[in-house]
Order: sequence, then structure tokens, then C-alpha cells
Amino acid sequence: MQRNVFTMKLQPGCAVEYKKRHQEIWPELQALLRDAGLIEYAVYLDELTGTLFAVQRLADKNTVHELPGHEVTRRWWAHMAELIDTNVDNSPLCKPLEEVFHLEFGPDQGPTAE
Repeated sequence: MQRNVFTMKLQPGCAVEYKKRHQEIWPELQALLRDAGLIEYAVYLDELTGTLFAVQRLADKNTVHELPGHEVTRRWWAHMAELIDTNVDNSPLCKPLEEVFHLEFGPDQGPTAE
């Protein structure tokens, strides 16, 4: 399993609307993400700094690299562009994060550190 972790920046005063739009995520976007191999996708907010922290768990065989070329993805980016810092194509301005520690417990085993 792969993980993709990154930060984004929320515009001031947009937290409520950002949460609302994600609570109303489009079914076609959910299907696209699932079909691309996303197993789990979570976004956390540091309200003091406006930093969004995103974690994606991906299937080993995934096609997430193809998502930017999909029409549904581009529509979602346009829908969210006023709320977050973006690139000129409305894609979120993301900063990838390096994993420096990971601890996972299996159901029948002790911890394993990576």
C-alpha cells in the first residue's frame, strides 16, 4: 500500500465553506477517486494557520497520476479554487511531505516501524 501526504493552504475565512463542500462531495468524484485506486483520503485543518494536511492511502496498482486529466477533477478544482491557494489551472497548490516515521500495528502482531 502507498501513501501520499501533502499540505495545501486554505484562504482566510473559508473553513466552513470548505468543510461544507466536502460534506457534499459529488458522487461522480467519489467514484473517480475510488476507481483510480484511492482506498482512503482524509484532509485535516490547522485553523490557526489555514494549513490543510491531506493523507491518501493508495492501492499498489493505482492510476491517481491520471486524475488531473479527468473532466470531473478539473470541475472540482474550479469549484474549490476560491477557497484554497491554486496553480493557474485551478489545481490545488500542494506541497508534498516526506515521511520520516511510520508505526503500524497489524491485527495479530506487534508494532512495525518503517
